[in-house]
Amino acid sequence: MRQAIFVTLIAGTLYGALSSQVNAADLIQVYQQALANDPVYASARYALTAGEEKSIQGRAGLLPSVNVGGTYSRLGDSMNNSTHTYGLQLTQPLFRVANWEAYQQSKLQVAGSEVQFEQARQDLILRVGQAYFDVLATQDVLTFVRANKVAIAEQLASAKRNFEVGTATITDTNEAQARYDLANAQEIAAQNDLELAQNRLQQIVGQTPAALSILRKDVQLSLPQPAQIDTWVSSAEQQNYGVVAQQIALEIAKRDIKRNRAGHYPTVDLVAGRNYNNQNFPASPTQTYSVASNSIGVQWNIPLFSGFAVDSKVNESISLADKARSDLESARRTAILNARQAYLGVSNGLSQVKAYEAAEISSLSSLESNRLGYQVGVRINIDVLNAQQQLFSTRRDLAKARYDTLMNGLKLKSAAGTLKEEDLALVNQLLVPPTP
Repeated sequence: MRQAIFVTLIAGTLYGALSSQVNAADLIQVYQQALANDPVYASARYALTAGEEKSIQGRAGLLPSVNVGGTYSRLGDSMNNSTHTYGLQLTQPLFRVANWEAYQQSKLQVAGSEVQFEQARQDLILRVGQAYFDVLATQDVLTFVRANKVAIAEQLASAKRNFEVGTATITDTNEAQARYDLANAQEIAAQNDLELAQNRLQQIVGQTPAALSILRKDVQLSLPQPAQIDTWVSSAEQQNYGVVAQQIALEIAKRDIKRNRAGHYPTVDLVAGRNYNNQNFPASPTQTYSVASNSIGVQWNIPLFSGFAVDSKVNESISLADKARSDLESARRTAILNARQAYLGVSNGLSQVKAYEAAEISSLSSLESNRLGYQVGVRINIDVLNAQQQLFSTRRDLAKARYDTLMNGLKLKSAAGTLKEEDLALVNQLLVPPTP
């Protein structure tokens, strides 16, 4: 019965692997799905479209405005008399400092919207990459757990046979049974973690691919170029999108000070208009008339006192500019820290990968030695089980170290403000469809 179950498990695994090889989606395909379906990215795209309107709104304060208005009234006891007036007026600002500063602010706001959208695009690359590799990592854990379970099952069967023929004690069987029961629990937990990782990926792309391309077994990772941390830190300090956004916010705050101070300045407008007045008195024909007039001139205004409102707004904008300076410094420090952490993550990750690769070879040799020793009677069953566990744990940690190193490479470029789709394509070249 156990053999039949084992054969069924292997057949199902082979069938799933063959199907995955045909329908596997790679990292670029998943990213393209995210571009079309991720609601966070869609929100950023709509925010960009809305932000682009700011320049038109700011420019409107410098362009002429045209208004038309009028009245119509009925007069007298019998309501037979009437008056009808209308006017058309054009106003062209000639000197309005506040309007000019508002226009300059609007252009900065458009630039800020573009920066925020670029930040959202970079964040999408990182979210897709992290979710993708989280699925691969949990798949690896489940694969290793199941492989370990199969190996334990073989060791359990061997222990039972040896006990039946009297060459081993019941302790070997009990230890193998305990490990097998633990492997069952680990398999359930790994399956749950895989489903959660797939759900997180589905949240971004709208649907979970049937299978994902996996990292090549012979993949060779290297340090990002240039391989100097100070270069990346300098780039992060200047080009990080969070830093650039705060620089724009500071410039907007400075313009706001000038705009509010303009509340003390005079304003000058060119005003042109046409007015028409008609009065109709049927009982008094002499009072009935129609008059039309044209006018053009310059209108000026000098503010004298507004209840200290202008001074208060200036003080408020100065404080907000100081806040923007502090936010800019905080953004720079955060970008520097993220760049350093990501670079060290790549550097240390590469060292970990090499160490785990060496540990994998050693663990495999240890397992083979313990199996041979168990067969000749110089090792006990628990030694073989421990060696098996060590090998599968090492392989799990090796795969996780590779994924983390790749993600830290993307995070490093994001911190430096240089992360592009081409960087994701380079990572995608390291992936291959899963094979049986």
